Amino acid sequence: MARGRQKEEESKMARYTGPKHKHCRAEGIALCGLPTCPVIRKNAGPPGEHGQKGRRKPSEYAVQLREKQKVKRIYGVLERQFQRYYSLASKKKEATGEALLQLMETRLDNAVYRLNLAKTRQQARQLVSHGHVSVNDKKVTIPSYNVKIGDVISLSAKAANFNLIKKISEETKELKVPSWLAKKATVGKIVSLPKRDDIDLPIDERLIVEFYSR
Repeated sequence: MARGRQKEEESKMARYTGPKHKHCRAEGIALCGLPTCPVIRKNAGPPGEHGQKGRRKPSEYAVQLREKQKVKRIYGVLERQFQRYYSLASKKKEATGEALLQLMETRLDNAVYRLNLAKTRQQARQLVSHGHVSVNDKKVTIPSYNVKIGDVISLSAKAANFNLIKKISEETKELKVPSWLAKKATVGKIVSLPKRDDIDLPIDERLIVEFYSR
């Protein structure tokens, strides 16, 4: 029981609770997943009154670390989780960087987001955690669950009737899902594993591989 409470406290401490778009501005991309992210504009600089003014050119290590942190923030994973993903990716036959991104993309919460069943990855994570998502007709409440080719993802009847979900469905009905997914209404299917070209994010996975190879 004590160990369970400790893990819960560690999880709470690790969760970012600061300004919602601070990290988006720091990285210069919509980490929140919102296409209308208010801080992603032409001249938006990093947080702080003076932005980049007076800052030194970052070291090679700092650039590599920054890229790792950016990917963690995009997918909403903690350091220990990310290290585990990297360890798994390094054992696959594909290039380690591509295998790492493939593991991140096939997380259940990300798949729900990519299927346009949620506006953000955080919202998708909540749908999964609250028991509103099934894989092959079995409820799955673990956001980090990795889906496989042939898996069918669906929302519960209750969730499909949420006003918010109906609104999202209406707003995204003309949007295409990535080629590794297929979708009909609130049901999606994994038709293939995502390739690097399917991941439309400004990520240089080579820097992450270099970071862990130091």
